[in-house]
Amino acid sequence: MLLDLSGRHALVCGASQGIGRASAIELAELGASVTLLARSAEALQTVAEALPRKHDQHHRWLAVDMLQTDNLRRTVADIVAEHPAQILINNTGGPPGGPAHTAATDAFESAFRQHMLAGQTLVQTLLPGMRASAYGRIVNVISTSVKEPIVGLGVSNTVRAAVAAWAKTLSNELAADGITINNVLPGYTRTARLDAILAAQVAGSGRSEDEVAQAMLATVPARRFGDAAEVAAVIAFLCTPAAAYVNGVSIAVDGGRTRSLS
Repeated sequence: MLLDLSGRHALVCGASQGIGRASAIELAELGASVTLLARSAEALQTVAEALPRKHDQHHRWLAVDMLQTDNLRRTVADIVAEHPAQILINNTGGPPGGPAHTAATDAFESAFRQHMLAGQTLVQTLLPGMRASAYGRIVNVISTSVKEPIVGLGVSNTVRAAVAAWAKTLSNELAADGITINNVLPGYTRTARLDAILAAQVAGSGRSEDEVAQAMLATVPARRFGDAAEVAAVIAFLCTPAAAYVNGVSIAVDGGRTRSLS
C-alpha cells in the first residue's frame, strides 16, 4: 500500500490542538512538509517544533483567523507561491451550541464565513498548485450531523451540511484533475470541543460530568470516546496515493454511533 507523502506539502487548519494537531503529526510521519494554520502563534510554534522531521521536510506555521478571508487568502498565497500545496485539511472549531430557531442571523453568517467561505478561499488559492502537480487531496473535517443532525447544535448542523454539499459538488468538478475531496465526520472525540459540550450539558442539566459522559457513551457501540489520533489516521490515509479512488464520500469515525447506512 502506497502511503508515502514525501515531497508533498500539506496545509492543515486548526492545527494548534485536537484533530488538526493530530492530523499534522500523521501527515509529517508519512513524509509530508506541513504548514500549520490557527490563530495562536505561540501554540503553532510549539506544534511545529514537535513535528517529525526528515532531512527533506520543512514545517511552517501561519497565525491567521479563518474569519478574515481576505487576509487568509493573502497569507496562504504568499506561502504556496513558493511552495505549492497538494493537501488541504479544512478544519476549524465548531459554532456555539443552541437551537436553530433561537440563533441570531449573525451566528449563521459567522459560521458560514468560518467554515464555508474560508474553505472556498483556501481551495481557490491551492488549486493551481494541485492542478500543476496532477495531485490534490482536500479533506474537510466536519461532523456526523451531516448524516444525523445533533440536538442542540442548530447552527453547526446547518453549516456543516452546506460544507458537505459543497464538497460533493467539488468532488465531481475536480476529479479529472487528480484531485479528491472527502469529508471525515468525527464522533465524540476527546478534544476541547467535547469538553465544551460536556460542560454545557452539565450546566444545563444539573447532572455531574460523569453522568453526562456516560449518557453520551451509551449511544456509542464502542462504549468509549475516540482519540484525536484515530480520526487523524483516517484523514491522513485519504491524503495518500493509496486513496486515489476514494472521492466525494463522508466517512464517520465515531465508534459506530451513526446508525444510518448512507
